[in-house]
Amino acid sequence: MTATPARAGREAADDGADDFVLRMRRTTVRFGPVVANAEVDFDLRRGETHALLGENGAGKTTLMRVLAGLIRADAGEILIDGAPARIDSVPAAARAGIGMVHQHFMLVPSMTVAENVCLGLREAGRIKVDVKSVSARLAELSREHGLSLDPGARVGDLSVGQQQRVEIVKALYRQARILILDEPTAVLTPGEAQSLLTVLRSLAARGTGIVFISHKLGEVLAVADRVSVLRRGRLVGTLVAASTDAAHLATLMVGREIAAVGDVPRAPGAEPIDLTARPALELRGLRLKGSGRGEAARLDGLSLQVRAGEIVGVAGVDGNGQRELAETVCGLTALTAGDVLVGGIDVSRAPVARRMAAGLAHVPEDRQRTGLVLDLSIADNLALDIVSPIPVSRRGWLRRKQIAASARQLIEDYDIRCSGPGQKMRELSGGNQQKVLLAREVAREPKALVVCQPTRGLDIGAIAYVHARLRALRDQGCAILLISSELDEVLALSDRVATLYRGRLMSVTERERVRMERLSLEMAGEPG
Repeated sequence: MTATPARAGREAADDGADDFVLRMRRTTVRFGPVVANAEVDFDLRRGETHALLGENGAGKTTLMRVLAGLIRADAGEILIDGAPARIDSVPAAARAGIGMVHQHFMLVPSMTVAENVCLGLREAGRIKVDVKSVSARLAELSREHGLSLDPGARVGDLSVGQQQRVEIVKALYRQARILILDEPTAVLTPGEAQSLLTVLRSLAARGTGIVFISHKLGEVLAVADRVSVLRRGRLVGTLVAASTDAAHLATLMVGREIAAVGDVPRAPGAEPIDLTARPALELRGLRLKGSGRGEAARLDGLSLQVRAGEIVGVAGVDGNGQRELAETVCGLTALTAGDVLVGGIDVSRAPVARRMAAGLAHVPEDRQRTGLVLDLSIADNLALDIVSPIPVSRRGWLRRKQIAASARQLIEDYDIRCSGPGQKMRELSGGNQQKVLLAREVAREPKALVVCQPTRGLDIGAIAYVHARLRALRDQGCAILLISSELDEVLALSDRVATLYRGRLMSVTERERVRMERLSLEMAGEPG
């Protein structure tokens, strides 16, 4: 691999203290008996992009939350510009020039984009907030970096991808000298991700030190000068990005070789798709009006069938009706018109519980807001969908021993990294939270599963695991509607690919007949 000019110069740089804007030494963080970080060293040069890799639960975000003032380390030292720094709060981190873009959003849904940016911003005004001037600057930043944000839009009305852009522009507005980005492209389209990488290169060229946490190894190698890898809370190596490759990084992350994610044939003995049978999930003319006068329909006459034993993947740029499709099918949003049938049963106007009883399961795109109860235990979250039948409950009383036993079995089956069934959900990494959510829904043996962004923010090992679980569920005869902003994921998992644009279904194509040129045109609203 050939080093870029910037990297070539970086490789020649010495280790003099004057070159470093940040040094973290022997950082140790414990959560009860769990050691999240064990004497980790990490440093950052001025104008450098230093990537931080590791499996979910390896301690990457914990380490950066220490730097951002969100949690306190049990031991260790932080040096900023060579001088010891006490960073014990978010304001202290801000005063040191540190900003963090979080994987899970730190936004107030009822406020506008500009109002969210104003929060905690002294120059916006203490008594009367100058939202107008902040909005003007945000509009300028949005145009400059191609983020397509309306400063006056209410955050709660934005898609997940658009909310992520708010977090990014909020950090850009504050002009931090040290910028931490935790999975910043997880919800962005390929074009938006490339635009962000361009922004990061520009910021680094002006002297900003950037910590880039990502599971997308291609992006890491494209933007990083150096890469540090954590495994189970310990630093296992720091490498020059230009002198390594994705396969070596993946092996360092998980301690073993990982097969590349790609097409996997149906398992031997798997039930073939019966093209004549009644669809397990049938959508007929789904329509959902826009929220405002004159606004286009968010779903516009969408019809689709998913048969038992197949995965139908929905391809499309984020914000084109994917969230609305999932929510109307699963009963979280009422349809304006159309029908939803599960196993031939009409559940179009049925509440969520009746849809579940008919055999429908749902893995939502935002696991923390709509999939899990973070202050409950793992065991309680695994039992949320099945609290009424035996053996989980009897005569209205929860049977705690049975709930814990079932949880222990699912923890083992799904390789959920935790201290036990009683651990709080919010203490788990994003990947392990996703495993809990998937385990709960699959354990009900659904006829049809709507799964949204199943691997968002997961590491390469967890992605391979989740993909294997979805394929196994398909091979057991479940009908799966897969909604993902990762086009590679849609193409790797799907038996058929449906293209969605502004709430309209552009086409449904057998996977082996998909042509990228046509697919790209349809995702942009042009007939293929």
